[in-house]
Amino acid sequence: MRENENIIYAINSIKPGAGFTVAGTYESLIWDEGQEQDKPTEKEFNDAVTAWKEEYDAQEYARKREAEYPSIADQLDEIYHNGIDSWKAVIKVTKDKHPKG
Repeated sequence: MRENENIIYAINSIKPGAGFTVAGTYESLIWDEGQEQDKPTEKEFNDAVTAWKEEYDAQEYARKREAEYPSIADQLDEIYHNGIDSWKAVIKVTKDKHPKG
């Protein structure tokens, strides 16, 4: 994920529905006029970006697993032809390769 997308998600997490533009830094944050919400402080901005980045990084294993799991159709085919235990073994390979934090 691009850094600017992290910042957009972070701002939306603390100011849902707010209108703004941002180019990567607090200094570049332009708050749309006429909103009921105040522009976040620099500390709120930095804290939100840090929290979002930490959560994003903590889910890296899940993104890697998702990319490597067989398609749903292939998983169902595995279950149909070889049973649940065989399917579990197939899935376990990816889970073992990319363990949770």
